[in-house]
Amino acid sequence: MALSKPIAPESLHDAPDIGQHYVECATENCNKNCQYYCNPCHRPMCEQCREEHFKNQATKNHEVVQYRQRTYQIPVEKCKDHPTKDIDMLCEECQVLLCSKCATANHRGHILTDLEAIYSERCKRCLEEIYKIHKYFLPTTQNLQKEIKEDTTEIKIVLKDMRKIMKTEAETLKSLVDEMLSKNLEEADKVEESLIELLQSQDKTYSGYTSYLNDFIKELHGYLSPNDSLKLIIIAAKNLETQPIPDTSKPVLPIFTAGQYSKEVVAKLLGNIQISNKKPENRNIKPKDVASIQLKPTVKQTKPSAEKQKLILSSSVTKIREFRVPAVGSACHLSMGKSGRLWVSDLWANLAEIDIEGNLLQKIRISFLGDKNGYHTVTRGGDLVYKDSKSIRRVTTDNKVTEFLTLGGWKPLSIHASLINGDILVGMKKNGKAKITRYRETGKEIQNIQRETDGQKLYRYPHYITENINGDICTSDIGKRAVVVVNKSGKRTFSYTAQNTEFHPDGICTDVLGHILVCDYDKCALFTSVHLLYQDGQFLCYILTKEQSVQNPTSVCVDDENNLYVGHRDTNIVTVYKYLQ
Repeated sequence: MALSKPIAPESLHDAPDIGQHYVECATENCNKNCQYYCNPCHRPMCEQCREEHFKNQATKNHEVVQYRQRTYQIPVEKCKDHPTKDIDMLCEECQVLLCSKCATANHRGHILTDLEAIYSERCKRCLEEIYKIHKYFLPTTQNLQKEIKEDTTEIKIVLKDMRKIMKTEAETLKSLVDEMLSKNLEEADKVEESLIELLQSQDKTYSGYTSYLNDFIKELHGYLSPNDSLKLIIIAAKNLETQPIPDTSKPVLPIFTAGQYSKEVVAKLLGNIQISNKKPENRNIKPKDVASIQLKPTVKQTKPSAEKQKLILSSSVTKIREFRVPAVGSACHLSMGKSGRLWVSDLWANLAEIDIEGNLLQKIRISFLGDKNGYHTVTRGGDLVYKDSKSIRRVTTDNKVTEFLTLGGWKPLSIHASLINGDILVGMKKNGKAKITRYRETGKEIQNIQRETDGQKLYRYPHYITENINGDICTSDIGKRAVVVVNKSGKRTFSYTAQNTEFHPDGICTDVLGHILVCDYDKCALFTSVHLLYQDGQFLCYILTKEQSVQNPTSVCVDDENNLYVGHRDTNIVTVYKYLQ
């Protein structure tokens, strides 16, 4: 069995460069992006070549899967005894690696296992173990350390209260308690010191365990390297298991017993600290079986609808209909409202609302020269939020207009209302700086996203913004010529640049499957398209191009029936497509 060059499995973690991962179709003279993988042929292929593959009588029954679900390959290594043969088997009885000639010569009747199957299984095993460490072991350990800190605080509070009681009784019996008070305070200090030392020791235990987990992650990643692939095969399976989290016990708090006032028994009156004989209670470690070990994207933990479970990407994109939007000269930004209503803005400060048939419902004249930015959005409740000059206005469903936000000199560029929690995201700039600010529905500012952890600027001109199903904030930044994606905490997860210096990202939206759809508008109209990305930023395909008569797409949105609406810069026509089935 010949083994070809391996393709390393994707990382489980968010990495800044993951959005730039491209694989081309392996078919000769085909430079399209890879979407599928033939496991028997070990060959990446595009959708068109996959269809041709199935038409070929020799390969029509081959197993062709999504690229990320492919079987992993091991690197070619020649047999030392038979240099013309590849090592491709493992003798289970002798636990040695063999070529086909070794198997027939010296291992007749032995149980032989295909190396590629073992390697693929071990790769998945490593990825699962890394996933468990990040999703269970590390968080659980950190929670235990947090609990230790809370216990430390509680001990300090309890011992502080005990001292207060001691001092209160001592004030009543000043002439009698000086000596005993000093003794009891000293005892309290010793108890506290002893308990704190115990907790500090436990904290060090978990810090050491955290270091072990991080080292183990590196070790597992090392096994995934092609240079150590054979080591991964022959290593004992138990060496791939994570050591259990160390057990520790919660501290047992001392009890102070107040004394009776009497000169003769002053020591008894002042009381004493008692160390309980109660057995320490073990800390509650969350069972491992509650942590998912499936390798899948982290999304909001709700049961997916039956419709979402059935949806897949169609083999082709179908135009359903198109319509002209009255009262606007172009369709530079689209905001989907309730009941199929749609807000559309143009380059000339016009903002119009239409119904599902394309009839004009109302029109707003913005008090600034229009621009090609995503400057309006619709909230969960159906209110329109849009920028007007240097403030943000809100139009309720009963057409009451109020000033929602003032930005203190910052110029608003783009707005998006979260369908997850109702927050309002605003992209803005001022004096060469740019940021995204999150506001509650009440208008309270709660988060500013401006720089990366190393201090570098995240944005230059964030002129379109949206939110994905996992809470990621996806921004089209024409200044950086990139789609910049940060998580809910504001940490950049990837930047998508299409590996194309002429990439001009415009309108952006996401769908129910977590795909990211972004317009690529070329002023010269040499190449205009709508890109479809996976949730992690990997390029999936050009969903619309000039070949489908798409000219200058600048805005996109998806309705409740998963239809894609596309607006254009040079015309007021909105086109509707079906791309999921």
